Amino acid sequence: MAVKKKTSAAPAAVLSPRALGRATLARQLLLRRTAMSAGDAVRHLVGLQAQNTKPPYYQLFARLEDFEPAELAGLMESRDVVRIVTLRSTLHTHTADDALTLRPLVQEARDRELGIFRKRLVGVGLDRLRDLSRAYVEEAPRTPKEIRERLLAEWPDADPQALSTAARCLLPLVQTTPRGVWGKSGQVALTTVEHWLGRPSAPAPAPDGTVLRYLAAFGPASVKDMQAWAGLTRMREVFERLRPHLVTFRDENGVELFDLPDAPRPDEDTPAPPRFLPEFDNVLLGHADRTRVIPPALKGRNGVGNQAYGSVLADGFLAAIWRTEAGRGGAPKTVTVQELRPFSAAERDAVTDEAVAMLTVMTRAVKHSTGSPTHTGDDVRFAPFVDFDR
Repeated sequence: MAVKKKTSAAPAAVLSPRALGRATLARQLLLRRTAMSAGDAVRHLVGLQAQNTKPPYYQLFARLEDFEPAELAGLMESRDVVRIVTLRSTLHTHTADDALTLRPLVQEARDRELGIFRKRLVGVGLDRLRDLSRAYVEEAPRTPKEIRERLLAEWPDADPQALSTAARCLLPLVQTTPRGVWGKSGQVALTTVEHWLGRPSAPAPAPDGTVLRYLAAFGPASVKDMQAWAGLTRMREVFERLRPHLVTFRDENGVELFDLPDAPRPDEDTPAPPRFLPEFDNVLLGHADRTRVIPPALKGRNGVGNQAYGSVLADGFLAAIWRTEAGRGGAPKTVTVQELRPFSAAERDAVTDEAVAMLTVMTRAVKHSTGSPTHTGDDVRFAPFVDFDR
């Protein structure tokens, strides 16, 4: 009796960095601007990196048609979006619903962070610290200095930094407005997300839904990519549970990549217009392997440690860094573009047009007037290309 040979599954298709980049740019709304609302975009992107107050506005300008900073500012003031520490232990702008669910989901990372400081909290009862801190910040929003001083009054021999870190890890603290509102200023003042929104946090959800949302906004991606984005560990079993509902690929190094079956994966030669991204933009930090957006030769060129610069994408990849010079009222007056590789004449023209559009919108927002003069190419400066490897 002949034995029927077992047929093996066809090998997974290999995706080049360029193909991966085009797919991610499409998910990130960076291949072409969309008419999506600011609130829907924040939800789709699973939040906006927000260590500083202005980057979320620049992130949305790069992605949305007819975006005006007043739209996001209004969502901040109405508490439809909030600024809260979540993914990677960093500050993000999230929808109210996501703030109430994502923060519990990443609590294990906050617990790990707290463990680093535990030896500096000898004699400090964490339950007491949590309750005391909650009552204090819910009485009125408090600055980090005020929180630290209140806790030191209770535990005068404890390490001040460890006390304030413990409060941040144990409680879901949001930065209250006017902090983060375009055109307004205000020091950091904190209260709990439940108190700010007037409703309780949800129980920590199963991570499956967040994995699917991550792939919708950042895929195709590996398990390590998702873990790096979220600051979570032990996610392999979640991907395995979802495997029957996903498709898989390989990158050029043989790493397995997961994706949603119907998610966009444009041809790798799809044109990618220039985009000005602020420091710590989502697309720059959403993967463990960032070669889909940052060429290996330019790794680290857009930032050193916690210091990052604005990044210019050209043909879908990091190609320059940028900075603005502020004019009257804090409005951006000029943009300086430092090329990290030589631009062609056509690329310079396209980058200039994008920079002029960005300056015009951001200046108009500061001046609160649609009649403000527009900018011209004279307000865009190109610093000489420097070959860092020479």
